[in-house]
Order: sequence, then C-alpha cells, then structure tokens
Amino acid sequence: MLTDLVEIRRLGEKKREENLRFRRHLKTHGLHERRFRHIAQEIEDQIDCTVCANCCKVATARVTERDAERLARHLRVKKAVFLRDYCEESGEEGIILRRNEAGCVFLSGTECTVYDERPASCRDFPHLVRGAASFVARMWEMPDRACYCPIVYNALERLKVEAEFGI
Repeated sequence: MLTDLVEIRRLGEKKREENLRFRRHLKTHGLHERRFRHIAQEIEDQIDCTVCANCCKVATARVTERDAERLARHLRVKKAVFLRDYCEESGEEGIILRRNEAGCVFLSGTECTVYDERPASCRDFPHLVRGAASFVARMWEMPDRACYCPIVYNALERLKVEAEFGI
C-alpha cells in the first residue's frame, strides 16, 4: 500500500493517461460495480484520512444548502454570515469552502475543525465507495484524485488488476 504523498503525486501524474484509458475501459466494458466498491472499501479502511488530509490541502469542497445550514448552526452564526465568512463562489463548482495557504479554512494541521459537521462532499470523499451517481459515473474525477489521494491511487491500481486492464 503506497501512502507517500510525493510518490503518489509522481506516479499519479505518470499514470494519468493510463488512468484515463482505464476510465474509458470501465465505461465500455461490463464491470462488477459491487466487487469494485468492495475493493475500494477495503483500501479506504486501511488508510486513515485524518492522518493524511491531503484532500483538504489541495481539493475544493462543495457546500450544499443543507451543508451551509448545518455548519452555520454548528458555528452558531447566521447562514448568511457563514456563507460570507467561510465560503466563496466558484464558476465551475458553485459554493465552496474558502481556502487559505494551508488549504481548507477549517483545516488545522491534519484535523478538520468541523469534522462531525463537514460538508457531504467531504464525508463522501474520495467518492469511490459513496456518492450520488454510479461508480463509473464518478470515475471521471479519479485520474486527478489519483495524484493526491492515497485511497484513489491504490484503489485504481487494484481495480486495474481486478479488471485485467492492460494484461
């Protein structure tokens, strides 16, 4: 199991084209979604995200209306204040959590200061096991995530073996 973030970045970038081909392969070949989710869950269970927190350092976190209401309540501020002080508008993603030089505004070291109330996009990350769409539909983001998330990198490598991709 590879967890070194420097090596994951290097190999993720090196394998970006391969991962894009794998994503296309999954869309055009029958896949056993339940088996793939099981593999992804096994890998997710072996890696402690709270030790890594690289996603909080490099990725953005979308905020739904429900997330904003829950976080405002948790922080004991009005929703408008929460949106003004902790969020920003992204042309591509809509409302996202504001970022600073360390990453997410709620990141302290490798700990999320609002962990129990974090947005759904954070709770479901890296979106291999959990997410709104099918596994294959969520795969479009994985080549990028394989460059910074140990779970995604390791899961893709195992899934390629399981799918006999490139053999």
